[in-house]
Amino acid sequence: LQLTRKNSKMADSVTVNIVSNRESVKHVLSLGVRLAYSVGHVLNDLCASMWFTYLLMFQHSVLQFTNYIAGNLMLLGQVADAIATPFVGYESDRQNNLWLCKYGRRKAWHLFGTICVAGSFPFLFMECINCSNSSQNAQFVYYGAFIVIFQFGWASVQVSHLSLITDLTPISSERVELNSLRYAMTVMSNICAYSTLWVLLGIANDEEKHIGPQDLSIFRNVALFMVGIGLVFSTLFHVFVKERDHQNFASREQYAINEASDAIEKPHLRWKDWFRQPQFYMIAVLYMATRLYVNLSQIYMPLYIQDSLELHKAKIAIIPLVIYVSGFLSSFFMKFLNSVLGNKITYFLGCLLALSASTWIYYGKGSTYCEYELYAVAVLIGIAGSTLLIISLAITSDLIANSTSSCAFVFGSMSFVDKLANGIAVVIIQDIHPCLTCCTECKFYYKYVLVYACGGAVLLGLIALSFLLTQSIGERRNEG
Repeated sequence: LQLTRKNSKMADSVTVNIVSNRESVKHVLSLGVRLAYSVGHVLNDLCASMWFTYLLMFQHSVLQFTNYIAGNLMLLGQVADAIATPFVGYESDRQNNLWLCKYGRRKAWHLFGTICVAGSFPFLFMECINCSNSSQNAQFVYYGAFIVIFQFGWASVQVSHLSLITDLTPISSERVELNSLRYAMTVMSNICAYSTLWVLLGIANDEEKHIGPQDLSIFRNVALFMVGIGLVFSTLFHVFVKERDHQNFASREQYAINEASDAIEKPHLRWKDWFRQPQFYMIAVLYMATRLYVNLSQIYMPLYIQDSLELHKAKIAIIPLVIYVSGFLSSFFMKFLNSVLGNKITYFLGCLLALSASTWIYYGKGSTYCEYELYAVAVLIGIAGSTLLIISLAITSDLIANSTSSCAFVFGSMSFVDKLANGIAVVIIQDIHPCLTCCTECKFYYKYVLVYACGGAVLLGLIALSFLLTQSIGERRNEG
């Protein structure tokens, strides 16, 4: 009994010392490494901004594809991404003796994905080479091949980059900061893409109010420019970020973290163990709902501007630009807001902002709305999207906790559900798309997409959040 009491006191003492050491350590990584990490996803972000925001418009208005062909090309990409994501997650978690993996198991996949993305993406915004006069079904095969290569590469970069967060630092607040910096660069990437397109559309100075086949060269040049910029930032990431656990820690601090992992942290989970954790499914739904809101609003805002509001084509770059500037600015306050309110309340506030934007779109009409109020709606969407995305990633990182060897599988699984849901949603929206000239209300179809589809995604996120309110994120099922 005395021995038991003695061991208990020693364990309590170790726990207190560990917690004290952890609280005294604010950063594992230097500022330079944190910034270098944040630019590792820029190529993906630049390409994703073009993919989600303009691919459907490019296929509809420039290539003159039918709704069915355009929707199924988007679905093909999302399915390819959904399949590739858990595969890459599982493989990047494995210890492999392949010579390339000596470079780092995460960074090796990142490098491979970068090559795939850079080599395939520009072809998605070009005419079908030597087959531009072929049938749309034949062109579907041509573009589909490049889409599959692009999405596999995109998934490789995304999963490996996200998985590095839990490998690089065990500190929850620093993980939130890395997610914030990562999202800030995502927003900057989108700002770059939209600004470039805005400039080129302004230079074109033709008499056409809407996007059409005459704008093919503009989209091609923007795609090539995005890939060039992305490759520069990918190089910086590979040069300055080293794939090592708990980098730059002193031996005493490293010892404290190692002891904490053994003494007080949650049990380590293998990839197959996650299927027995209820929170794994709840957070997957929450993450899926978040991505549905962000992606659907990104995809259909330009079509809403052109077809429903019938504004000048320059607005398809200006309004998304306002959305991402707002998101960028709000991301810098996310760490403070999260530390004061916590993940759950912050996510709830983001949902309220998103629902406010959908409500405003529903009631918005007239010249005042088009000239002024639309910018306020864009600000709300930007802040809401930034908040929901950062917090959903932070919640996922908290779910993983110290199970870093299976973290890529977790992120891959979340992304699998997200991509599949997005692809199915787009196909359904495209399949029930009415003829815009068939009735007076038909042109407002994209307005209702932004209201009901995006608003419904937010409500789904709130339902998932409600199941997590009474739980501690990261609590394991086999824990008492």
